Amino acid sequence: MDGSAGVANGTDKYVIGVDYGTLSGRAVVVRVRDGKELGSGVFNYPHAVVTETLPVGDAAASDGGTRLPREWALQVPNDYREVLRRAVPAAVADAGIYPADVVGIATDFTACTMVPTLADGTPLNEADGFADRPHAYVKLWRHHAAQPQADRINALAAERGESWLPRYGGLISSEWEFAKGLQLLEEDPELYAAMDHWVEAADWIVWQLCGDYVRNACTAGYKGIYQDGAYPSVEFLAALNPEFAGFVSDKVEHRIGRLGEAAGRLTAEAAAWTGLPEGIAVAVGNVDAHVTAPAARAVEPGQLVAIMGTSTCHVMNGSELREVPGMCGVVDGGIVDGLWGYEAGQSGVGDIFGWFTKNGVPPEYHQAAASAGLGIHEYLTQLAATQAIGEHGLIVLDWHSGNRSVLVDHELSGIVVGQTLATKPEDTYRALLEATAFGTRTIVEAFRDSGVPVKEFIVAGGLLKNRLLMQIYADVTGLQLSTIGSRQGPALGSAIHAAVAAGEYPDIRAAAAAMGADPGDVYIPIPENVAAYDALFEEYKALHDYFGRGTNDVMHRLKAIQRNARSSSPLDSAAEAPAESRTEATAGVSA
Repeated sequence: MDGSAGVANGTDKYVIGVDYGTLSGRAVVVRVRDGKELGSGVFNYPHAVVTETLPVGDAAASDGGTRLPREWALQVPNDYREVLRRAVPAAVADAGIYPADVVGIATDFTACTMVPTLADGTPLNEADGFADRPHAYVKLWRHHAAQPQADRINALAAERGESWLPRYGGLISSEWEFAKGLQLLEEDPELYAAMDHWVEAADWIVWQLCGDYVRNACTAGYKGIYQDGAYPSVEFLAALNPEFAGFVSDKVEHRIGRLGEAAGRLTAEAAAWTGLPEGIAVAVGNVDAHVTAPAARAVEPGQLVAIMGTSTCHVMNGSELREVPGMCGVVDGGIVDGLWGYEAGQSGVGDIFGWFTKNGVPPEYHQAAASAGLGIHEYLTQLAATQAIGEHGLIVLDWHSGNRSVLVDHELSGIVVGQTLATKPEDTYRALLEATAFGTRTIVEAFRDSGVPVKEFIVAGGLLKNRLLMQIYADVTGLQLSTIGSRQGPALGSAIHAAVAAGEYPDIRAAAAAMGADPGDVYIPIPENVAAYDALFEEYKALHDYFGRGTNDVMHRLKAIQRNARSSSPLDSAAEAPAESRTEATAGVSA
């Protein structure tokens, strides 16, 4: 087979979907006429998630680099380019197709992940003199160090009665564009002045592909406080900080592209990276969660899609505008045109399971798992599956990475209640699985109580392969649960958008009907399990409100004590020898 991009030999047409997760990028080759996934490629980011020291050179530093404060989570933008250079050609080779038969490419990203750039799109960490400045790097979605700025945004918006605040459940997250941008201004004003654009990574990678900067309607609405054709006013921004008054006009505002549109055409440079034909359609960027809905054929009101990986994002269409407490946003056309797209989420899910297996499981369990030919997650799941509901005597609050919905407070932290000297690792592991299901039920009930009922529950992402976890979710929510028939839901969803951008389908609904994945496994709630979990959920709710709604502010006080202790520690000073750089690997794939 002649694999050159310039020779077309097939009658079929193909599109490429590229899914940028927390730790890796995945490319999938999809046939346009029926959505069949023909090949894939994966590239793990060399720098992963940078949380302790800035990278030095081409790899994470082991003995050098600027030390980062707590709650920081950065990435290196060139890792994203490498996905195009490595994963896309690997996917094409795996599919065995002629590159010349590819008609479009689309990408999705974790959000809100922000890239500060110069006017030509150069990330600031690649500009002269800025490689040692933490704020010059990508701020990953899970960067939570802007919580003080988010608190001020929320307090001022509530005081002024800003009309956009209820569209976000009454609270703006520290993960989002404005809080992170305000943090940059206040902590490194020189770098802020040098920055020309504050760009969602979802839009930056499209810029790299087609040479044109186009903001996508999804992240602009959900993460950029863009509602009814406008961002927050100059007066509001100036009240936060006089130097922030021009944030929208100077750093953010740009042409917004509708989902499924072509942002541009593949440049010669990007064609050389990917091995694809120059000039094919490049779709407007999107978010990994929202783009998965068409892949699951969940484009009608009431179909809730939970994309479960390191975190979980819950997305759903609705026919009417409703204000839902603690939702991450509601955006007109945020998932598909003509409907209101709702979003909620949990900041830690697979991350929590991964943290526990790394830090809370003794060596003999790892040894036993290896002897049985199992991964540690599989081994613990087998042990946990033998338990009756409630047998472990534990309740967990799943806030180890803060709470995204419905409390929208990343100062909250995880807690385990009920441990005794008899508690075993499999007890805690099962309680953690259940806690994330309780968190999802809290979100489902918030939607229902606000007039946005959940009619179907569909799961995508890396965690759907855990059958115990899926049955727990069905039993806890009381909803029939189906999994998406594709293990690459976001990448398939991106490919569907690429087909629309290339003109192969008139809209996302039509493309989803033809190219979306069939359902995978189906889990039916077991009545006796539902009743047992109803009782445990009441205990979860009591703890949820006690620690999360101001009844007891101990978690915030502990965070303050921790920050004060670290700020007075010589090890936390950048002038001291930096600690060993750490990049993180967690269970599951990003949502």
